[in-house]
Amino acid sequence: MSDASANVGWAVFRIRDYSIFFVCRLLSGMAYMMNDVALGWLVYDRTHSPLALGMVGLTIFAPNILLVLVVGQVAERVDRRAILICSFALMSLSSACLAFVSESSIAAIWPIFMLVALNSVARAFANPASQAIVPTLVPREMFSTAVAISSSAYQTAIIAGPAIGGIAYIWGPGFVFSLTALAFGVASLSMVLMQTRARQTPLAGPDAQGRTGFAARWHILTAGFRFIAGRPLVLGTISLDLFAVLLGGATALLPIYAADILHTGPMGLGTLRSMPAIGAFTMSIVLTHFPMNSKTGFRMFGAVGIFGAFTIVFGLSTSFWLSIPALIIMGCADMVSVYIRNTLVQMETPDDMRGRVSAVNTLFVGASNQLGEFESGVVASLIGPVGAVVAGGVGTLLIVALWMRFFPELRDRDKLVA
Repeated sequence: MSDASANVGWAVFRIRDYSIFFVCRLLSGMAYMMNDVALGWLVYDRTHSPLALGMVGLTIFAPNILLVLVVGQVAERVDRRAILICSFALMSLSSACLAFVSESSIAAIWPIFMLVALNSVARAFANPASQAIVPTLVPREMFSTAVAISSSAYQTAIIAGPAIGGIAYIWGPGFVFSLTALAFGVASLSMVLMQTRARQTPLAGPDAQGRTGFAARWHILTAGFRFIAGRPLVLGTISLDLFAVLLGGATALLPIYAADILHTGPMGLGTLRSMPAIGAFTMSIVLTHFPMNSKTGFRMFGAVGIFGAFTIVFGLSTSFWLSIPALIIMGCADMVSVYIRNTLVQMETPDDMRGRVSAVNTLFVGASNQLGEFESGVVASLIGPVGAVVAGGVGTLLIVALWMRFFPELRDRDKLVA
């Protein structure tokens, strides 16, 4: 990376379409987080079940695994801008329906899970399109900075979103879901203003091996998995994040901590949900102005190790004021991992593969977050929330040790952008 590119900083906002994308990422991120806070408190308030909280994560994840082979192809063959417009519009609709259901006399929990699944279908299409569109908006030398800044938009959203959601819950869950419907709607309309059209991959005839019909389509659909499996650097980067957050994520259990351990109520839940984002946002600002381009692998393993260690600290804490700094440090460490992963994956992937690889990457990220929530809910129902969080932190440290041995290419990686 040149000295000029290292000093790009906020110059990416001179690019009009990137600025629009930043606004949409901010609004949609805020809506995601407000939704999550309201859903977590609503479901736990109605069921008082850790397993039900875990089922929310599983419901969010299921469409991602079912659609992973499709959404990557769509991100390559359909205008990514159009995908985001439609996805945000569908999220707005599902949030509006959640507002109605949460304030109605319907006692059953299954309509909430159905609407969560609908929202997740929209997310499944939006996530790879959102990742794959960034390289088409900025020059290559600005890309790592653009990743850091777009990540800061999301981190800003998950600072403000939970806090706003926790406060807004004073007026009931319906009010929170109405706000998220509005935010998703504005994000959809904002994307209409974007002018960039990514070059789409044309439909192909028989491939080099003469495959046609279903065989050819299946070969194309699974290309993202084969690409990642054939590149240990990319595979190690993605899988490290997957397993670390799968084991170390305590997000699903925050409603239990807020209600039964720290006794802070929904506003406290919003605060707890915001703390990792404050850490991540702070680190993203640092990375924007001081991009990492040395000892990349060592820094990534170190960051994941810190994440696991402070997961244990949070799990054992019974003090709100100790839990806050633990979550902030977890957010800082996670941001370093996200920054390195996103940059390495995008830079090591050719443009005609980015949609499919981004879809697989999104699946892995979704697995680490949503399946991690399900895992936490199941384990908490067996050994309690504290045991579940501490065991997850210990598991994360073990994963770091194993991955340093299994993926020496990642461990020894020096330059972030070769």
